Amino acid sequence: MQATRIIAIRHGETAWNVASRIQGQLDIGLNARGRWQAAQVAQALRGEPLQAVYASDLARAWDTAQAIAQVSAVGLTEHVGLRERGFGEFEGQTHADMEANWPEHALRWRQRDPHWAPPGGESLTELRDRIRHTVDELASAHVGQQIVLVAHGGVLDVLYRLATGQAVQAPRSWQLGNATINRLLWTPEGLSLVGWSDARHLESEPLLDESSD
Repeated sequence: MQATRIIAIRHGETAWNVASRIQGQLDIGLNARGRWQAAQVAQALRGEPLQAVYASDLARAWDTAQAIAQVSAVGLTEHVGLRERGFGEFEGQTHADMEANWPEHALRWRQRDPHWAPPGGESLTELRDRIRHTVDELASAHVGQQIVLVAHGGVLDVLYRLATGQAVQAPRSWQLGNATINRLLWTPEGLSLVGWSDARHLESEPLLDESSD
């Protein structure tokens, strides 16, 4: 069977995660806890047979990926297709800002309207199509191997939906914790789920599950 094993990692924590501030494609770095999480997940993956690490070019994902690549002595490549969903004009706003200043937009966001896009940003369907294309491109180049993808909460959410057949507008019932380990299997027919949200390497710290990345 033509298959590629994928380990998908959400970046470590940022100050904006803690503040529930929408990062989108703004380049926000890791906070101290996020750097600790990156080091922990890097150690957890030590000894795994990895052929490549790919990461979003945004610093919070890139720095998390760099920790993994250094410990595992494997090549690291950036790919803009792994960036977080573009939130356009709403990047930098908090959830409370959205509710207070743009209630109609906030409602469509909460309802997961698949065709709603923030002004200057991406809809859920556009995000899904981008992530599917990116994963197909990267995984097809590593058939029979295992790769790591380091990205963002919105990207990990799409990967879970693609692997389980969940529609983009379906309510989320799964975690998207910072620096947890998520395992998928790619074949030309699509993704399947192997394991999700392994946080054993983070047990000495409380696990956050922020949805705004």
